[in-house]
Amino acid sequence: MKLIERSTYLSEMMELVDAPDIKVITGVRRSGKSKLMEALAKKILEQQPDANIIHINYNLTDFESLMEYRALESYVEDHYAPEHRNYLLVDEVQMCESFEKAINSLHAREKYSIFVTGSNAFLQSSDLATLFVGRTYEIPVYPFSFSEYLEYYPSQNIYSSLTGYIAEGGMAGSFLYKTEEQKRRYINSEVLNALVVRDIVSKYKVKNEQLLHALIDYLMDNVGNLTSLRSIADTLRSNRTKADHKTIGKYVDALCKAFAFYRIRRYDIRGKRYLRSEDKYYLVDQGFRFARLGTKNMDYGRVLENIVAIELLRRGYEAYVGVLYKKEIDFVAIKQGEKLYIQVANDISEERTFEREVSPLLAIKDAYPKILIARTYQPEYQHEGIRIVDAAEWLSRAIPQK
Repeated sequence: MKLIERSTYLSEMMELVDAPDIKVITGVRRSGKSKLMEALAKKILEQQPDANIIHINYNLTDFESLMEYRALESYVEDHYAPEHRNYLLVDEVQMCESFEKAINSLHAREKYSIFVTGSNAFLQSSDLATLFVGRTYEIPVYPFSFSEYLEYYPSQNIYSSLTGYIAEGGMAGSFLYKTEEQKRRYINSEVLNALVVRDIVSKYKVKNEQLLHALIDYLMDNVGNLTSLRSIADTLRSNRTKADHKTIGKYVDALCKAFAFYRIRRYDIRGKRYLRSEDKYYLVDQGFRFARLGTKNMDYGRVLENIVAIELLRRGYEAYVGVLYKKEIDFVAIKQGEKLYIQVANDISEERTFEREVSPLLAIKDAYPKILIARTYQPEYQHEGIRIVDAAEWLSRAIPQK
C-alpha cells in the first residue's frame, strides 16, 4: 500500500508530544487515524531514539488480553521505563471496557504523554470533557484533501485531477481498488455500513435502521441546500418512509457526532447574528456520495461546494452560510480574526452565471477579502476587488504549517 506523510497532522502531533493534555485523534472511520499513530511513533523515535513508546492497537489480537481497564493500566505500568520519556499510544481505545478509567488514572500519574484514537461513535468531540477528567486536546482528522490526493496521484494536470477527486473522493482505502464498482463497494460496505450499523445503531440503540439509511441518502442528495428537520421529515413521509422531526433530529445529530456530516449554520452579515431554523449539511467526503448515488446526474457545483466546505474546516476555519439582504453567500469563514467571504461555482463562463455569483459578494461593503472559487482553468484574477480563483489551484494549496 502506498503511503504519504500527512505532514500537517503529523507536525501538529509532534508539537504536542510533550503537552500534558490527553491528545485525542478524532474523525470518520477509515480517515487514516491509525496510520497517523504509526507515523507518530516512527517520528518520535527519529527525534528521540531512546524514547519508550507503548503502542497498543486493539485491532490486533496481540492485545486481546487488555479488553478490561485494569488489564490495560497494568500492562502500561509494567512497560513504563523510568529513565526514559514515555509515550502511550492507544488505537481503538473504546474496545477496552471502561477505558476512560485507565486513561484517566494513567494521565493522573503524570508519567506519560498520551495519544488515543477511537471509533467515531464512541469518542466524540462533545463527550471528551465527560470521558476524561484531565484536559484533552482534540486533533480532528479528515479524509485526504485534494493536495494529499495530488501527492498520492502525482499529475502535471491538476485540472483533470480535480475531476477525478470530485468523483472518487479522499477515502484512501478505496484507492487500492482498480474498478469503479470495487471502490464503491468498499466505501459502502467497509466504511458507510460499518459507520451506520456498528457504530451509530449500536451506540444510540437505533430502532429504525431503514429510516437512518433514507436520511443518509436524503442528506447526500441535498448537500448545499438549506434544510430543516421538518422539511426532511415531510419529504421522507411523502416517499412513504415513516418519520417525525424529533426522530430525524436525533438521527441527524448522531450522524454529525460520528463525523459523517457537518452542520453549517446561517449568519446574518448585516445584523452580525446567527440565524435559526434552516441549516446546511455537508458530507465529510464526496466519496460517500459517489458510492451511494453514483455519478449519474451529478451536480458538480454542489459537490464542489461540499469539497470547499470541508476544506475550510480542515484548514481550521469556522464556516457559516452568509445572509445579506435576502442574498446568500456560500461561506463566511472565520479564523483568528481573519474573515473571508466565499462563493463557489463549477462553471462561470457564461456572463449571466458570473454576475449571479459575484452579486452577493459585491453587496458586502466591509473590507474583508471576497473570493469566488470556480473551475476557471486559468490564473487568479480580480473583478471589482473580488478574487476569482480556480478551484483546483485553491484546493491544491497545502494547509500552512504552524
